Amino acid sequence: MSFDYDLIIVGSGPAGFSCAMQSSKFEKKVLVIEANAKHLGGTWINTGTVPSKALREAAKTIYRYHSQFGYDKGRRPFEQFRMEELIHYQQSILESKNRKVKDDLIKNEVESIRGFGQLIDENTVEVSLVDGEKKKYTAEKILLSTGSSPKSPSKKLRKNSEILDYETILNLTHIPRRLVIIGGGINALEYATIFGSLGTRVSILNDQEDYLTYLDHEIKDQLNASFGRRQVSVYNKVTVDDIRKNDLRTCTEVLFKTKEEDRLQVLETEHVLYFGGYQPNSKNIGLENVGIKTTKEGFIKVDNAYKTDVDSVYAAGDVIGFPTLASVSFVQGRLAACDMFGIPARELPADIPFGIYTIPEMAGIGITEQDAEKMDIDVTVGRAFYSNITQADLAHIDEGLLKLVFSSKDLKLLGVHIIGEGATDLIHLGQSVMQYGGDIRYFIQNVLNYPSYTEAYRIAAFNGVNRVYKAGVKYKNILETK
Repeated sequence: MSFDYDLIIVGSGPAGFSCAMQSSKFEKKVLVIEANAKHLGGTWINTGTVPSKALREAAKTIYRYHSQFGYDKGRRPFEQFRMEELIHYQQSILESKNRKVKDDLIKNEVESIRGFGQLIDENTVEVSLVDGEKKKYTAEKILLSTGSSPKSPSKKLRKNSEILDYETILNLTHIPRRLVIIGGGINALEYATIFGSLGTRVSILNDQEDYLTYLDHEIKDQLNASFGRRQVSVYNKVTVDDIRKNDLRTCTEVLFKTKEEDRLQVLETEHVLYFGGYQPNSKNIGLENVGIKTTKEGFIKVDNAYKTDVDSVYAAGDVIGFPTLASVSFVQGRLAACDMFGIPARELPADIPFGIYTIPEMAGIGITEQDAEKMDIDVTVGRAFYSNITQADLAHIDEGLLKLVFSSKDLKLLGVHIIGEGATDLIHLGQSVMQYGGDIRYFIQNVLNYPSYTEAYRIAAFNGVNRVYKAGVKYKNILETK
């Protein structure tokens, strides 16, 4: 049977983009369908990952400047910088990234059209173009990478006041002095530290028992300390009762209760920012037309090769659920392309690093100290505080911790957990050692650049060795090559 294309991709986010790039290397004819009339890249570039990280970079730079060189200590960053300056910085990055994605598709001879794609059968996608016209395209293989969308607050909360989301927050004309963030997920915490670093007094209202419960407990302690330095307060187990304007006091009031205190409390704020989680974009894309199954939450079910119940249709990225990370979506799209066209490829390893772009940033891979305790694994930990790292001294950075979790018996590295400058880059050295079954002697026996933040691995390794063999004992037996 003859098809228009070898592959049709619905959605140009990280999974769709990487699948298109990989398939083009296999000399396949590819069509990318993007619903956004103006931009490629989906949430990844236009409203999610890249915009928030660009804003974060600006806020981090301002925070460091203000804390180290701010001559007028009585003035907060929001009195010295304008929101429009930050948005202009962010917008220049988005425009550059959009150009690069478009250029990459063109260079690799990947075709793209703008419109909403819907499965008609296992090899056909109907596209509702932006001008209202509908066209059908066929392909041997189809990838669904339609991503996810943020959940909206209830009508009850929206009744009496405007609530900002991750898009409308970028329309502010000034840096707020006070901000309430509803939600306890990664996005909520990232934006809390962004605005906290700009001098905003931030209150997080989290409806869960706690936040980021998978973090190593010492990393969590460091994060809580950083919240204190940036005037970020966290309220857990919260039920928000109402959000309303108070014209007399020219503010917005957020009325809420906590599980411990069943009394109405009020926070006065300039704005409210809502992060209520995400839902997959799996509705109205024709899954029912071909019999593709989803979970009760709407995530598309796939196998280890990202194939759905229909052999010709694959899915990757946020639309298939956990871990919903751009970094993972890039790999998922590539692996899906390899399976589609019979190219051997390794599956994702069991240990996947995460990066959380708070200020300071965090990253981790493998088991935590508390995981080891629950699993009854005999481990030792090694710590390196940034206050003991020369590079951190040079940069006047005094917050941060790199923690190694390793087997007490054979020193095998089982986990790395970091909070501090460069954490999301540093994690990959630990990832590499773990991937190849290495132990912490790697960091002792090999040369690591000095001064650099990588020195933290060496300090943490020696710290851990001391715990196993007691400080002062020579390392003769430890350092002998196996």
